[in-house]
Amino acid sequence: MKEWQELGKELNSYLKPGTFPVAVKFMQRKNEIPGGTRTPLKDLGVKIAHCQAQAIARKYGWTIAMTKEDLGCAISGHTYGWEPANIDGAVKFLLKMNYAADSEAANTILQSFRSLKQGQCEAVVYSSLERTKIEPDVILMYLNPAQLMRCLHGSTYHTGKPITCSFSGRAASCTEGVIAAFLDQSPKVVVPGNGDRVWATAQDHEMVYALPASHLKALVDGLARTHEKGIRYPIPAFLRYQPEVGLTLPLTDIFR
Repeated sequence: MKEWQELGKELNSYLKPGTFPVAVKFMQRKNEIPGGTRTPLKDLGVKIAHCQAQAIARKYGWTIAMTKEDLGCAISGHTYGWEPANIDGAVKFLLKMNYAADSEAANTILQSFRSLKQGQCEAVVYSSLERTKIEPDVILMYLNPAQLMRCLHGSTYHTGKPITCSFSGRAASCTEGVIAAFLDQSPKVVVPGNGDRVWATAQDHEMVYALPASHLKALVDGLARTHEKGIRYPIPAFLRYQPEVGLTLPLTDIFR
């Protein structure tokens, strides 16, 4: 795990995120969950959503695992392949919440959700990257727009190809982020959804960056290379100029 932990330290050095970058691992079997990992129902006494587990890992630094038994979110039960889709129920929910104008729009929303196959994994483990207990499949970060810009610089440094994403504002960090990055094996920019904000405390200034773990070395190298020339975070501001008030009056003249 040392290599992943060192990469996590480098990420923190270049980006200075407000919360820990998170290592995410899809476990085919529940018995693969590493020892010392917390699970919501057993250790917290509640069922939670995946975005909440992500928040616990990124804010507490805990390693926490989600299984079907721990899940309190119907949509991610479908997208993680743990529950057969209840199409009628989901359509009714989307219509009741005014997420969709009609049944056709609601069905289109459901079809757009990225999802794993039934039985593809029995557990998902979230662990702070800097102290990770797992070999990650995906790296998940909550960042401000300037930090996200730096990630885009780093991820595109070697290829020059822009990052392409889709945005819906629904089931975003788990489906458009973690699952989409895993399935497409490409980085994803995500606008946190309403559930991420209500239940997982995502803040107004936060965006999400999810990337396949196989891309992490290239990202860190791209951050390092661009950092050398002064493209870095915090953003260096140009301050070597004489301030003026109004059109012509220098600031120094005001107090004479």
